[in-house]
Amino acid sequence: MIVIEPITQHNLAVFKDVRLRALQEAPYAFGSTYAREVQFDHAEWARRVERWNGERGAGFLAMDGAAACGIAGSLLDEDHPTRAQLVSMWTAPTHRQLGIGRLLVDAVLDWARTRNVRTLLLMVTSNNDTAIRFYERLAFTKTGRAEPYPNDASVFEVEMSQPIP
Repeated sequence: MIVIEPITQHNLAVFKDVRLRALQEAPYAFGSTYAREVQFDHAEWARRVERWNGERGAGFLAMDGAAACGIAGSLLDEDHPTRAQLVSMWTAPTHRQLGIGRLLVDAVLDWARTRNVRTLLLMVTSNNDTAIRFYERLAFTKTGRAEPYPNDASVFEVEMSQPIP
């Protein structure tokens, strides 16, 4: 049974492990890299967890027993507090197409509602058709905004959004 739990200082090691696995398995899906983040010290990982303390952001782990099989987070838009970004979304290949991504997005949406967020935004690489279709199934739509992907000049990040009732 999959359980979604918040990322806290108590599960920092699990968060670090799943984040690094995500960066290794799907480097095309993140603005950061494994080479960069594997160098982070404990204090930097603790700061990242603190950003997701539930006030200005939240992070969630999908747990299959004691093993993390997915991650997602959200950060409020500092300039527009009724908007938030879905970030760090990833599901382990062994657990894809089982509804875990939907559970993670639902956890982010539930948190966003408690913060009076009205729009959830995300950036997805233009060449990640599987992710784009996944987000479209969850009622995200392309906004028309795109920007160069920092790790590959031939790829763009496409913005998608979903209104939150």
